[in-house]
Amino acid sequence: MGKSERLDLVLFGASGFAREVAAWVETATWRSVGFRLVGFIDDVNPMSELRGRPVRRLAEAAQTGDPVFAVAVGDPALRERLAGQAHAAGLRAAPPLLHPTVEYDPERVTIGNGTVICARSTLTTDIQVGRHVQINLHCTVGHDVQLADFSTLAPGVHISGKVEVGRGAYLGTGAATVDGGYDRPLVIGKGSVVGAGAVVTRDVPADTTVVGVPARPR
Repeated sequence: MGKSERLDLVLFGASGFAREVAAWVETATWRSVGFRLVGFIDDVNPMSELRGRPVRRLAEAAQTGDPVFAVAVGDPALRERLAGQAHAAGLRAAPPLLHPTVEYDPERVTIGNGTVICARSTLTTDIQVGRHVQINLHCTVGHDVQLADFSTLAPGVHISGKVEVGRGAYLGTGAATVDGGYDRPLVIGKGSVVGAGAVVTRDVPADTTVVGVPARPR
């Protein structure tokens, strides 16, 4: 890919988070490749256009050029389902979409395709971010953290070092964790939900909702 290349991009979703991403995505670059927002996909609430771009159904978008896609919805389970539909229709996941203010170590942080990282977020070092992950505004991710595919950090989440966040887990606004250990990371299980403002001090089992300080099952 040449330095001047811009990929045509469609955002799957046409609601609040999609509008937020649309506001900055054409300023994002990934390894010197930029993006041109050419439209949105929404099969549930179709409309003629949004932000001056067409809103199409998935089947129509898949037949319009060769765009890459990112799913711009907050719910992890819905995001996974929509990403599966887009892949089945022949669309390719976009390279990571990072707001220009995101701080990270490009040599020591890996980020999967379809992932969206919003403004003023910081990822330090030795971090693995999976596919179709969403990191919202003003989040911090410490060293030796793994964020599995389709996991979500809502605005203002703070992940300390040595933490593993499972596939499809959701951490609500302002949630935080303590450090895990090098021999035994703190684990937030697959499909779990951490409530807004909760502080995770011990492992969260899969498919469990925890709230409060310290976070406990609801």
